[in-house]
Amino acid sequence: MEYEELKIEGRNPVLEAFRSGKSIDKLFVLDGSGDGPIQTILREAKKKDTIVRFVAKERLDQLSETKKHQGVIAIAAAYAYASVEEMLENAREKGEAPFLFLLDNIEDPHNLGAMIRTANLCGAHGVIIPKRRAVGLTAAAAKASAGAINYTPVAKVTNLTNVMKELKKEGLWFVCADMDGAPMYDLDLKGPIGLVIGSEGEGVSRLVKDNCDLTASIPMKGNIDSLNASVAAGVLAFEILHQRGV
Repeated sequence: MEYEELKIEGRNPVLEAFRSGKSIDKLFVLDGSGDGPIQTILREAKKKDTIVRFVAKERLDQLSETKKHQGVIAIAAAYAYASVEEMLENAREKGEAPFLFLLDNIEDPHNLGAMIRTANLCGAHGVIIPKRRAVGLTAAAAKASAGAINYTPVAKVTNLTNVMKELKKEGLWFVCADMDGAPMYDLDLKGPIGLVIGSEGEGVSRLVKDNCDLTASIPMKGNIDSLNASVAAGVLAFEILHQRGV
């Protein structure tokens, strides 16, 4: 299945996209432009907490497919985002303890797609990603999910730690993948749980890690010291699935 990147170009199309409620991942604006229509678009972007990048005309020309961008291009999600509450409702309808993926600093769309695929296969009720310093539901991520994106909801939130605090009130607790953590086989990973995965380079940010209840490491034997982020997510997710008696 092929997916197309959703680029919205031109002042009126971009403004209407915001006003219609379409989920916009990023907004590219010509650096130095500040007339009325652009200011209106920027106000709409601020309301939606959309990431805005001010770039040179050469960059816009490079991104543009129509060559009629009028100084603004929006990158929309290839698929609609869900809410965290929808994920919890999904678990309630199935009569299952909530199982969520929380992905921090994941900037590679192929890794994101692979983790959505893993989340689907291990029965997770949803995937939560941050708005900043992270890739969204791009065409590449959708393709890498091998169709799982059609079945596993993805929520995009402003602040992961705030979401974690709210989910703790719902009874969830969180385990973070970390090389210095306790071996995953020694941990009780049953019950309502959020699996927190960071990028290969930076790992999980300090604030997110501080809000985790446990840290889990994956026993390894070899000449290198780390796994690809999506592979690590898969190993830990299926240990959780195993401990749930599946």
